[in-house]
This record gives sequence, structure tokens and C-alpha cells, in this order.
Amino acid sequence: MLSAALQILAFALALLGVLGTAVATLLPNWKVCLSAWAGAVTPVSRMGGLWTDCVWFSSGAFSCTVKPSPLSLPPALQTARAGMVLSCLVGAFGLCLASLGLKCTRWGGSRRAKAHTAVAAGGCLVLAALLALGPASWFTLQVVSAFLTTDLPDSSKYQPGGALCVTFISAGFLLAGGVIFCLSCPGTGTGRPEPPPGRFLRNREAKTGPSRTEEVAQENGRQGNPQQEREGRGHPSPTRLRPQDLKDSYSLQEYV
Repeated sequence: MLSAALQILAFALALLGVLGTAVATLLPNWKVCLSAWAGAVTPVSRMGGLWTDCVWFSSGAFSCTVKPSPLSLPPALQTARAGMVLSCLVGAFGLCLASLGLKCTRWGGSRRAKAHTAVAAGGCLVLAALLALGPASWFTLQVVSAFLTTDLPDSSKYQPGGALCVTFISAGFLLAGGVIFCLSCPGTGTGRPEPPPGRFLRNREAKTGPSRTEEVAQENGRQGNPQQEREGRGHPSPTRLRPQDLKDSYSLQEYV
């Protein structure tokens, strides 16, 4: 199993990845078009995101409009929406599992249970990274293909924006954290088996000897009841007569 420092590093990378994925999902600059001309009411930059289309004018005004119905959107954009939302959800669930699988925490069960939880968290984080990488790669391919094949001037063509860079970096953080957590697998035969819960107590009792209560009980058993011992000495049983007393009793019977 990995050390606690590596697990903390993996948790920090996963946290940065989830936050970056959530921010990239909301950013409006997935594709950017920079205009070559500028005027008082001429747009300087046009940006398109997963949810809104924004325009930035040279006067400093900034305007955004929400995209129409999802059914009218291109397949690449619909896939990017679904993939990014699922990536955020799966990544958040992986962080919850990772908090249970950390060695520096007290919750989560035994060490072996923590190791299995950490592996499950790593799988969720890797899945979240793939869910973000796939749609972002397809969206980038669509933007680049439209830029190369369209006959419009370069000032009217869209280019990949900064949100795609944030998505790829966040997916890399998620992938790195997930791989580190996946290396927390306890193995099958190389590790030392975990002792049962009562074994430590039995070993401790064997080292320290019997408790004080057991010693008192044993001492009372050896001493017995003093009153019974005195009565036993005063009235000996016939079966415990000495040989000399037994001989005197036989002589008395013969005399009678």
C-alpha cells in the first residue's frame, strides 16, 4: 500500500482536477473568434461555450446569450455537455471515496478496507478523466476541421479557446490522481496478514500474566475455608483413622 504522503498528493491532484473540470464546464470560451477590425460597436471577440455564446465589444461591453434547445445543437456540443457533467459528478464521487481510503484518516475501516476503497476511488477518478478527455478532444477536432475547411476569412473562423486547455489540464490531474490511488491495491500474497482483533489482547495477557482478580481467586482456592479445616481436624472421619487407633478399636471388640 502507498504511503500517506503519496495519497495526500493524489487527493490534491484529484481535487484540482475536479475543480478545473467544473470551471471549464461553465466557461464560455470553448471556441474563440478574434475579429481583425474594431469599432465603437464592432465585436472584437466572439466566444462560444457549452451553454452560452458571448460577444465582447471594443467599448468594453460584454453580452452573452443562452444557446437554444439542446436538440438543435451539433452532436459534438451535446456530447461535450453530457461528458463534462458526468465527469464532474463521477469525480466528486471519487473524491468522497478517496477521503475514506486515505491512511491519515480514522474512518473507512481496517487497512485492507481502506486499500480497496482507495482503488475504487482511483477507478472513479480515471473514469472522470476519460469522460472529460473524450468530448473535449472531439470538440477540438470539430473546431480545427471547421477552421481548415471553411472558405471564410481567418477573422471569421473559430479557434480552440482557453476552456479546452483548462479541460485537458484538469483531466491530466484527474488521471494522475486516479493512477496513484489505483496503486494502493493491497495485493494477495506479498503482504503480511492482518491479525484478528482479539489476538493483541491475548498476547498482552500472556506477557503480563493473569490479572489481579484471577490471582485472588486462585489464592482463595488454595487456602480454602478455615472453619471447615478446623472442623475436619476436630472430627476426623472413620476412613482417615491412623493404623494405631484402628488396632486399639479391634482389641476392644475382642475384649468385649
